[in-house]
Amino acid sequence: MTKIALIAGSPANGSRLFGLVQYATDHLALSGFDIDLISAADLPAEDLLRADFNSTAIRKALASVEQADAVIIASPVFKASYSGALKTILDLVPQKGFQGKVVLPLFIGGTIAHLLAVDYALKPVVAALGGTNILGGVFAVDGWISRTEHGGFELTEPLKERLDASLSELILELEHYAAVSARNKQEQAV
Repeated sequence: MTKIALIAGSPANGSRLFGLVQYATDHLALSGFDIDLISAADLPAEDLLRADFNSTAIRKALASVEQADAVIIASPVFKASYSGALKTILDLVPQKGFQGKVVLPLFIGGTIAHLLAVDYALKPVVAALGGTNILGGVFAVDGWISRTEHGGFELTEPLKERLDASLSELILELEHYAAVSARNKQEQAV
């Protein structure tokens, strides 16, 4: 089964970012993918800040990234960049930790003016970690996601359509990688 690591860089579980995370997780799970959520809000803060590689939670998170065929990086935008909580997680990923993986950014901010945070803040870090297949992803304005009475989230229809298109692109890339990998194994067997 194809594995996807989803890194959520919000320091708070109640963030509207989790509307994007939940939508993506549900969509991909229905498509048969195994999704492993790595949430900055759930990792031990001291282990993150001290880069404690002996921490069970940190080792589990890094193993999820290592075993993944794709990585979704989700973050709120603060001061024109991704969150510091996300940065602490990315700092723990090995130098070539994203090599050979499809990377999909999902960002949310207070205004569309922060749209370029993905290109100017995230993409150079992903490239430094060996990521070469970085999809366009989705940037959402937090006003496009509302909280429901039951603690969930409601997304606007245009946002759902953009997420569907982006997640479909991710699935196509993963299918392409799987086909190339299978072809390479057949050639090596001959």
